[in-house]
Amino acid sequence: MNNQKKLQVGDIVKLKSGGPDMTIKDVHTDIHDEEIGTYRCQWFAGKKLDNGVFPLESLITVTKETE
Repeated sequence: MNNQKKLQVGDIVKLKSGGPDMTIKDVHTDIHDEEIGTYRCQWFAGKKLDNGVFPLESLITVTKETE
């Protein structure tokens, strides 16, 4: 069993389809503390703090090259 999380709270990501940079707020896990592959992200839409849950497959990590 691999307990290594693919993304961690505080990582900066964005949707593969575009949109704003988002911060990982929560890593969803099952009752055995195994990652289930979805993440709650938060971002600012203007001055409003918004959030949503996204599967790993729809996210990319924001790096200096992707900014």
